[in-house]
Amino acid sequence: MSRIGRVERTTKETSVVVEINLDGTGQVDVSTGVGFYDHMLDQLGRHGLFDLTVKTEGDLHIDSHHTIEDSALALGAAFKQALGDKVGIYRFGNCTVPLDESLAQVTVDLSGRPYLVHTEPENMAPMIGTYDTTMTRHIFESFVAQAQIALHIHVPYGRNAHHIVECQFKALARALRYAAEFDPRAAGILPSTKGAL
Repeated sequence: MSRIGRVERTTKETSVVVEINLDGTGQVDVSTGVGFYDHMLDQLGRHGLFDLTVKTEGDLHIDSHHTIEDSALALGAAFKQALGDKVGIYRFGNCTVPLDESLAQVTVDLSGRPYLVHTEPENMAPMIGTYDTTMTRHIFESFVAQAQIALHIHVPYGRNAHHIVECQFKALARALRYAAEFDPRAAGILPSTKGAL
């Protein structure tokens, strides 16, 4: 059974196409017009071993907000679609990733209930290229809302804004990969005492 999600989202502000294969090899084709965001989505696909396509055309003449937000919403929806019924998966995943002086700790529950806890160092540089660093939390809020997962991200320390954001995406990629993988001891079993996820 292929676990592929595809979402097309079009508004007056953006046009987005996202496709994700949870059982891929990390092949990534991303173009949003926001260079650093493309770099982060590339990290997500490669470290999660997801085959990931994201093609977004947005109103960048205003700023990057709508482009980043709508891409994250479509990605979350595609991820949820690809998960399917969640039978046989591990459900929980966590990963801690250092990037030079920065450290990110990410824990995920593919619970069917959206919830985000996000902390990162204050007083970060406001921009990384054309990427507004205040958008990082909003990316995760948008993704969580559509993917319907619980996501806890904690960056206890870090100095360089590029490193602080990048280690979050790398750790998220690994945590999602581990949570979405099939547990060979739980074939045919839904990992929930409620009988629904």
